[in-house]
Amino acid sequence: MPVEEPRWWYAERASSLGRLLDPIGSIVGWIAERRWHSTDGYRANRPVICIGNFTAGGTGKTPLALEVARILRLAGETPVFLSRGYGGSLRGPHLVNLATDTAAEVGDEVLLLAKQGVAFVARDRAAGAKAIEVAIERGDCAGTVIIMDDGLQNPSLVKDLTLAVVDGRRGFGNGRIIPAGPLRAALNFQMKLADAIIINQPAAAHHDDADRPTLIGNFAGPILEATPSPVGEHAWLTPKPLVAFAGIGNPARFYELLRNLGGHVVAEVSFADHRRLKESEATRILELAASHGAVIATTEKDIARLRGLGGARGRLREEAHALAIQLTWRHDDGAYLASLLSDALKRRRQR
Repeated sequence: MPVEEPRWWYAERASSLGRLLDPIGSIVGWIAERRWHSTDGYRANRPVICIGNFTAGGTGKTPLALEVARILRLAGETPVFLSRGYGGSLRGPHLVNLATDTAAEVGDEVLLLAKQGVAFVARDRAAGAKAIEVAIERGDCAGTVIIMDDGLQNPSLVKDLTLAVVDGRRGFGNGRIIPAGPLRAALNFQMKLADAIIINQPAAAHHDDADRPTLIGNFAGPILEATPSPVGEHAWLTPKPLVAFAGIGNPARFYELLRNLGGHVVAEVSFADHRRLKESEATRILELAASHGAVIATTEKDIARLRGLGGARGRLREEAHALAIQLTWRHDDGAYLASLLSDALKRRRQR
């Protein structure tokens, strides 16, 4: 359930509005649990790896999906991405075409996934898996594993491994369920759906093993930790001041990363997750950069939303630098994830 995030969800002091909305949150959580227990999911003819989270808003699912695909390719697999395509107009199932599709049609996240492999958009996840199967049979694409981007709470497709991403800095906010807080359902219910948890956090905020129960609670499965790190050329970060803009679930995390990398951020312009910029907003960012003599910095998702647009938004896309990121693993957590993926594929294929 995508929701524009209120600041008080993550405020240090409890909000009276959260308490007032608790009854609605309880209903939302009850519906999510009832749907899960009353739905028989479709079992695809290929293993399904789900990347999800417990909360509304950004936690780093897309970088993890790309990292899982990288690990699978190293193991000789051919992953195919399956995305809901949030923010796009197409319900699918639809095979994403980078040459013609735009974020307005398929959403921004799936355009990033499609750069690294075959990607399908489908609001109905079971229908999406079936479309992938048909496409493979016809020879339209190759694929041995389906990576389901988001959908931890979605029971329509049976998963062989479910990975839940948690923002290590913000955790679960006030611990309440939408709209009273950021949780998509009761936390104890959601944790039963996950096979492993990945804590995604800035390099300066690592948790010792002893501190993890405070963040995660009584989760019995493996808890891994990763840090977003830049990939590719990023020398543009330091010579000049930066004007940064972002329309993602947690823009503050992006701005913090820029500063951790040595960037001098003089202005921040934030938008709701997945929202497309207006011409006037793009003009404002361009003017801010000009007035500060600054470089414009943004995320890959935001650049993807500007594809195919002209005017000020087209100029913004040409002038902005997108910071590409990848996950860097704590200790041997990357190898542990690779073993989890391998074991899940073996179990599925032995059935």
